[in-house]
Amino acid sequence: MLTLKKIQFVEINLNQNPDKFNEMLEKSDGARTVPQIFAGDNYIGDCDKIYQLDSENQLNKLLGI
Repeated sequence: MLTLKKIQFVEINLNQNPDKFNEMLEKSDGARTVPQIFAGDNYIGDCDKIYQLDSENQLNKLLGI
């Protein structure tokens, strides 16, 4: 969805960057599902949350587009 909206993003592979796992847990209040979506340091949610926000016309506002 982010690609379709032409939003630039950085994908962090936790298998290749295991040190980022604890950082993700802290920033997401312990959420363990992937992908985890952040806008800067702000946790938005997982994939389901992104689609929910988009269906409620809130995603663009949250992403600043």
